[in-house]
Amino acid sequence: MDSTAVARSHWSSRWAFVLVTAGSAIGLGNIWKFPYMTGTNGGSAFVLVYLLCIAFIGVPLLMAETMLGRRGQANPVGSMRRVVAEAGAHPGWIAIGFIGILGALMILSFYSVVAGWILDYAMRSFSGFAGLTKAEAGAAFAALLADPLRLIGWHTVFMILTALVVASGVTSGIERANKIMMPALFAIIVALIVYGIFAADMAAAVRFMFHFDFGAVRREVVLSAMGHAFFTLSLGMGAIMAYGSYLDRGTSIMRTAFYVALADTGIALMAGLAIFAIVFAQGLEPASGPGLILQTLPLAFAQMPGGAVVGPLFFILVIFAAWTSSISLMEPFAAFLIERFGLSRRAAVGGMGLVAWLLGIAVALSFNEWSGFKILGLGIFDLLDTLTTKIMMPLAGLLIALFVGWVMRRHHVAEEMGLSVAQLGIWLNVLRFGSPLAIGLIFLHVVGVIG
Repeated sequence: MDSTAVARSHWSSRWAFVLVTAGSAIGLGNIWKFPYMTGTNGGSAFVLVYLLCIAFIGVPLLMAETMLGRRGQANPVGSMRRVVAEAGAHPGWIAIGFIGILGALMILSFYSVVAGWILDYAMRSFSGFAGLTKAEAGAAFAALLADPLRLIGWHTVFMILTALVVASGVTSGIERANKIMMPALFAIIVALIVYGIFAADMAAAVRFMFHFDFGAVRREVVLSAMGHAFFTLSLGMGAIMAYGSYLDRGTSIMRTAFYVALADTGIALMAGLAIFAIVFAQGLEPASGPGLILQTLPLAFAQMPGGAVVGPLFFILVIFAAWTSSISLMEPFAAFLIERFGLSRRAAVGGMGLVAWLLGIAVALSFNEWSGFKILGLGIFDLLDTLTTKIMMPLAGLLIALFVGWVMRRHHVAEEMGLSVAQLGIWLNVLRFGSPLAIGLIFLHVVGVIG
């Protein structure tokens, strides 16, 4: 039986839920992916569509997934089993929970390797990047990827850091860690913004991100922004459902979802401003793609005044963002093991962490020793990324929208959401029609059918 014999922990307050859920959403996608996607998609046009998609696609789905978790009061699989039974629906809908926890496990395995890159650069930043050239920046990153022992070592450190927090429990571990790291993350990013105002080119960054050029809103920009808006809120991978199961019933899901989306979007925009202010001040290229953080920014830190201080601050910021997200990736599967099989939290975290760590070793080796090993033409890293972010997450999001919009009994949804009749009707129609259409377009775009 899922969770029937296990007492549910709960967040200490609504704001605790907002912090931990924002911590799940605010990760490498905000600090790493959002700036480089903005840079490669024309700046303000991408930002405009991204903001609209967060509001009209991301928030309704965030509300739906949170509601399923709170209604089910269990891990993602257990929650789906309960709400499916309550709705008298086909048990196949329980697959939503399994897709979520398996996707989270797979994402954690390669996310930890990428976070290990950040740990490596953070340690390197303390000795400074002075004198670094463009060729040396590229060579340094290539050397890191070519060194399996370094990759596996940093991956191991990051996985241990994540496991230690999750093993400590919901309130003593996850909530407490986010209460420390999220304010620290915000303080660091504010410090970088202040630096950008006084010592970099904040005016150019603001123009690049917010001087909206409607003529630049092309189809590929719209599809890229839609996709990133979906992924940045951690939708469809079980984390939001798991966190929602610890939310008190008296808390407004709509209001908390709005606060989470506001925090997630605000941090992404602030990170973009801080990064582009530094990049423009040093005359570097904002459209440098995924290498923006690990190749372009070290060049900026090498050239800019105060780079020896700003560089370490920036990489600490990225570590905190990655850490809070990895915690949310570990919790759904750990909760499933605890509630389904009666394992202790430490045993569940240890077992799940070991599997993710071993899979992460294969990911690390795919950049060097196993680089020639391909499945369906993809290396291990690319295969896991494709399966999770391009297939499993959109599929889970689509199924959540369809289940809540069409399958759940309306009075059960109304009980949980506490919305007015008009608000409930608008939200359900978005889930029934708007979200499936948007997710379908995102899926077709990421697999290369359109865009």
